[in-house]
Amino acid sequence: MVQKSDPNSRLIAENRRARFDYFIESDLECGIMLTGSEVKSLRTGQSNIAESYASVEGGELWLINAHIATYLQAGVFGHEERRKRKLLVSRRELARLWQAVGREGMTLVPLTLYFNEKGRVKLKIGVAKGKKLADKRETDAKRDWNRQKERLLKQG
Repeated sequence: MVQKSDPNSRLIAENRRARFDYFIESDLECGIMLTGSEVKSLRTGQSNIAESYASVEGGELWLINAHIATYLQAGVFGHEERRKRKLLVSRRELARLWQAVGREGMTLVPLTLYFNEKGRVKLKIGVAKGKKLADKRETDAKRDWNRQKERLLKQG
């Protein structure tokens, strides 16, 4: 029997620059606290997490500067587009993230925002270390070489 893809699970937004600007050491799936108008806006696919980041503040994990467009039908009961949103992780994971940011100098970068199989909004966060300009050039060179290698294999 062929499995159909779940209509509830789909990608909302992706931070494609994250893998170019950072070395992603590990990633973590976490929940996000949203209002009703934010979820409705996400269902229409109007969001951007490219300039956002996550931060541990006051014993809680927050998503800062993520853009979720206003939902016009919400009227007066709408939401702020770039407000801080609380992320939901276990205490153990929060302690691990806090330690990585504090001691090891890592950054918490949002990678993807998506609906899971149950239709809930989830955010995948990467624990990352910033790349230098030389590292970015090296990544570019590897990517170009792999493309060229594939082209040569196709021809030969």
